[in-house]
Amino acid sequence: MDSERLGETLLPKRLALPIFCSDPLSSVAYATEEILLILALGGLAVLHLTWYAAVGIVILLLVVVASYRQTCYAYPGGGGAYVVSAENLGQTAALTAASALLIDYVMTVAVSVVSGVAAITSAVPSLDGHAVAMSVGFVAVLVWLNLRGVRESGRWFAIPTYAFIAVIYVMFAVAAVRMATGSTIRAESADLPVNAVSTYSGLALVLLALRAFASGCTALTGVEAVSNGVPAFAKPKSHNAAMTLAIMGGLSVTMFFGITVLAMVYEVHVAEDPTELGLAPGTPMSTALAQIGRATFGDWHVLFYALQAVTAGVLILAANTAFNGFPMLASVLARDRYAPRQLFHRGDRLVHSNGIVLLALAAIALIVAFDAQLTRLIQLYIIGVFVSFTLSQAGMVKHWRRELARPVTATTPAGAADGRGIRTRLAINAFGACLTAVVLVIVLVTKFTHGAWLVVIAMPVLFAGMKGVRRHYDAVAAEVAIGPGERPHAFAENHVLVLVASVNAPSLRALSYAKTLRPASLTAVTVAEDPAEAEVLRATWEAHGIDVPLRVLSSPYRSLVQPILRHVKEAPERTPGSVLTVVIPEYVVGHWWEQPLHNQSALRLKTRLLFMRNVVVIDVPYRLASARELAARELADRDTRQG
Repeated sequence: MDSERLGETLLPKRLALPIFCSDPLSSVAYATEEILLILALGGLAVLHLTWYAAVGIVILLLVVVASYRQTCYAYPGGGGAYVVSAENLGQTAALTAASALLIDYVMTVAVSVVSGVAAITSAVPSLDGHAVAMSVGFVAVLVWLNLRGVRESGRWFAIPTYAFIAVIYVMFAVAAVRMATGSTIRAESADLPVNAVSTYSGLALVLLALRAFASGCTALTGVEAVSNGVPAFAKPKSHNAAMTLAIMGGLSVTMFFGITVLAMVYEVHVAEDPTELGLAPGTPMSTALAQIGRATFGDWHVLFYALQAVTAGVLILAANTAFNGFPMLASVLARDRYAPRQLFHRGDRLVHSNGIVLLALAAIALIVAFDAQLTRLIQLYIIGVFVSFTLSQAGMVKHWRRELARPVTATTPAGAADGRGIRTRLAINAFGACLTAVVLVIVLVTKFTHGAWLVVIAMPVLFAGMKGVRRHYDAVAAEVAIGPGERPHAFAENHVLVLVASVNAPSLRALSYAKTLRPASLTAVTVAEDPAEAEVLRATWEAHGIDVPLRVLSSPYRSLVQPILRHVKEAPERTPGSVLTVVIPEYVVGHWWEQPLHNQSALRLKTRLLFMRNVVVIDVPYRLASARELAARELADRDTRQG
């Protein structure tokens, strides 16, 4: 896609919702279960605390959505927590937010895909042993879809997302009708005992409840993705982004609370270890949502399997939130020289391809390392979310305070908010910052010993890495900068060495090119392991009447690279102020499997020559038949497309 077509990739709200909000929308599928899993440690007597945790999460979600709506209007250029923190809190806070978000995006892909696979194995338990392979395969599919382009992939992601929302509300409707007509609905696990692993009372009970609340806060993951991607929305960008956030908030709150209500009414019991419910070790456990769906739909098995299918689909595709957020954030970091420059550029389909691939590789490594175990991965989750939430809202507070202090002048935009509107937004963001800071402390304390310490270590490491990248780029920029009035430096002479292995077409082509350089001296150099081989080459050279001197380097230790490096270093032609050009003929092949069969010695030699002062290396390509055929096919395909 041509760069001028970037406007065609802008997203209307109907596509932006599944692309940017699939993570928070799908999180409702396992957020309630995470609360129940933690409270199950205290036995049946403490499961009633689920209500309090759910209400707290709903309030928190509404506050965070309201806060990020302000960010969409204040920063239409996108960038989310990183840009807000950089402008208002400084680069240290910005890089802290960026490191938290980057880690969270990797976690989002791993957790979303693994939870989607868990939904599949709940419906088909025989697949449980293939969870890792299935998870890796789904990540690969997501990479392929995202590399096709944002708008094109959005159409694929819209189907399972809207299907999931529809089936969830159908389930609510069926449950309401059945209960209104007097039906008693109970989950398949309702009669299983919930055995407490310990006695919880006093402070221990409070900590257990807080840990359950922290685990349920996974329902908030991905909320910030919309504020990161405001530039991807169709005009009016800020309005459409804020509206998308509001729609997502309404759907997430109702679905999460509805699932929690049904889980409590149906008496759904879950446990990390099946033996805690009196089951045999290794017995497959259905997810909480699967139990709710099976109990609600009863004999309507088609609807149950439809629920499991769309749940698996939306959970897997929920990773797409990260596949949009991570590359965009990485691109902003690369623009500011805190990440490799390759992450800034867009690929053929106007997406940040390198960022997509990097995210996938990191997520696959995490899935394999944790054996696709959702209960282990979830413990690393949401630390980064609340770090970025808190820093973003704190930055917005400073932003609004600066706006309040700014005097109204004739140049003030007509649509600028008045003092009352700014104070309202300031209050929303201030409350959001305080609330998310409190939750961050809760999450950190309750999850630290259960695996979150890995994230606490990873964030400073990533922070230091980004600082190191910036220092490198700054040092390189200072080193290569030129002063005023500096002009190109003229070398005194150019001496050329052409490396030859035998008298063949690539060697003659390299010699012909070397002559066009009009060098002060031109010499052909070869390396021979034995004298007989050298004499044969000399005779052939003379027989063809080649008018370039041939110098044969002896190599008693059968090394090709070292004799050439020694000769280049000690060459008599290397006078002060001169440059030595080394010309290397190379084969160009048309098939990937041919590449390892050629040019390996040339590659090693070039790697070493690049470190030598006043030495220039030139490759002279010689295309083999397979390369010529490939070029002809590509030319024909291009002509066909243009026609």
